[in-house]
Amino acid sequence: MTGLYLHGRSLLSALGNDLHEAATAVASGGVAPQPVPLPGGTEWPFFRIAHPETRWRPRAAALLKAAVEQAGVADRRDLPLFIASSSFEIGATETGETAPLNDCYSFAEEVAAWLGWQGSVYLVSSACTSSLHALLAASAHIRAGASEEAVVLGVELSNRYTLSGFAAMQLLSRRCALPLGTGRDGLVLGEAVAALHLSRQPSRWRLCGGSTRVDGGDPTGAVPATVARLCRETLDACGLSATDIDLIKVQAAGSPLNDLNEVKGLAESFEQLPPLMSLKGAIGHTLGASGAAEIALLLECLEKGVWPPVSYPFDPEIGAELARTTPAKVRYLLAVILGFGGGYAAVALEDCHG
Repeated sequence: MTGLYLHGRSLLSALGNDLHEAATAVASGGVAPQPVPLPGGTEWPFFRIAHPETRWRPRAAALLKAAVEQAGVADRRDLPLFIASSSFEIGATETGETAPLNDCYSFAEEVAAWLGWQGSVYLVSSACTSSLHALLAASAHIRAGASEEAVVLGVELSNRYTLSGFAAMQLLSRRCALPLGTGRDGLVLGEAVAALHLSRQPSRWRLCGGSTRVDGGDPTGAVPATVARLCRETLDACGLSATDIDLIKVQAAGSPLNDLNEVKGLAESFEQLPPLMSLKGAIGHTLGASGAAEIALLLECLEKGVWPPVSYPFDPEIGAELARTTPAKVRYLLAVILGFGGGYAAVALEDCHG
């Protein structure tokens, strides 16, 4: 993947309606999730994007248009567009604004219509790994000579169906997510829309490469050996060694078992773990959008010199902690996303200004 770079990027999340607002919120300590009631009398914390529109479809269209504009590709609608989502427009179905989807690709067609997109449109849906799979698919598209640039759009918007499903599986925290923390008791979900513009033209951040794995042995949990294999394959694909990595953005969403197993897998690939960081406590687990959303936010934090605060004790059983401050040097970073269905994905990025 030599010669592929990330240019414009954007993020709309609970931290704010652009990356500048997000970095400012991170610097000031983040934001608290808001309670969302569900039928049956339960309520769960959720990281929601603040937006004046209350109707699902007009709100979704406005958020997607803003993401494309902020990424600097509003006038590049002829580029290939890779849309990543795991919940599509289920929120609109819940509110009665639209009938259930005939097929998932109709959502991609609607997004393209909202944006007035003229280039080819692809839909990627692989649960939580969707955005990273879309980024790798876009890079393969460029490497194959099909285009010189592409846009990845991660979309995960609020709906009670997804929240109810996670609650039914007893995967949610009733308070807040504590990645790698003592007393962690589950995830906190969130919504996000993020865009990444990928191009052959040089810029600060180079996409070194990536890898994906599927391990059906535990479709809802992380398998340490598979995490280790994912890391080794990603490093091999990038021509890097474990000692080259200066920072790992981990999945670590606050799961009692998965956080532990993820770190076990990382420890198999790294004789000495580099600094670790998680963004799930800042914006929530944004599912299909999480790869694009977390990369956009991570790069903004590194460029602005801000860091997600960590104010809780870490679990000594895990044997690793999240970095409390920005590492002194980050030339190469590894971003890991793990997902339902036994999906694993990772990419490595290089700071060419480092």
